Amino acid sequence: MQPIISVNNLSKTYASGYQALRNIQLEIHPGEIFALLGPNGAGKTTLISIICGIVNASEGRVVVDGHDIARDFRAARSLIGLVPQELTSDAFETVWATATFSRGLFGKPASPAHIEKVLKELSLWDKKDSMIRTLSGGMKRRVLIAKALAHEPRVLFLDEPTAGVDVELRRDMWDLVRSLRDSGVTIILTTHYIEEAEEMADRIGVINKGELILVEDKVELMRKLGKKQLTLQLQSALEKIPPALDAYKLALAGEGSELIYTYDAHDADDGGQAAGSRSGIAALLRDLTEAHIRFKDLHTTQSSLEDIFVTLVSDRR
Repeated sequence: MQPIISVNNLSKTYASGYQALRNIQLEIHPGEIFALLGPNGAGKTTLISIICGIVNASEGRVVVDGHDIARDFRAARSLIGLVPQELTSDAFETVWATATFSRGLFGKPASPAHIEKVLKELSLWDKKDSMIRTLSGGMKRRVLIAKALAHEPRVLFLDEPTAGVDVELRRDMWDLVRSLRDSGVTIILTTHYIEEAEEMADRIGVINKGELILVEDKVELMRKLGKKQLTLQLQSALEKIPPALDAYKLALAGEGSELIYTYDAHDADDGGQAAGSRSGIAALLRDLTEAHIRFKDLHTTQSSLEDIFVTLVSDRR
């Protein structure tokens, strides 16, 4: 499958000498939801701005559905819808006029039917004659999405789409993003809400200090880098872990009343025990019995995408 967006050897150095991006290589697949994660100042917005033709790259090339963003800007840009992080719009325009004007900017013929469809999908139809300044912050963000969709783009960039939005509206936005993906629109989003990426994304990219340090299918990422933790509530507290259990790299907690075993999530898919390994759960429980350590309860937890993200970023500081 040909990528709808191809980024090759992309770098950006500003006049001050600050290098915002370093040798970015990235392909976005048609019809996917791709989440770009990174701490503040990592280069997320700079990367999006270059792909959208707002900022010029220092080196490298961006191609959108076969169109070079530098050499064939109009054709490439017409395929892209961008919802910026900032709530910027003409405060004294109506919702209808704003969406209609945005469509015209891309040279699209007037289509009241399409504008009506977009506004209804965004629950903005009853606000179509309202001025932007009278709307709530959540509604203003929906207007930005309406503007971005007015010219029927094939790719939609969402830069922090739910920033400052309440939980109920955030869920509505997630449903909207999924419906857009189902209609064939490719979605690229940045977000500070890691659970948002975990909930919606097909693939995850992590950027830090201008470098794309990881691009992975979400499920595969969770399988590869996820950790599970088994916590055993002991019948009697331990002062220290017996040497016979050193191979398991156990930890004591709760003043010696809890024994914690951390293992790779993908090992758990195989029953927690590889052939010939002494690191599986079954082997651990057997060795605990042999060491006369009894437990009264146990439970497991699995690392979230947020845990994985924090580990990736902190390892590269």
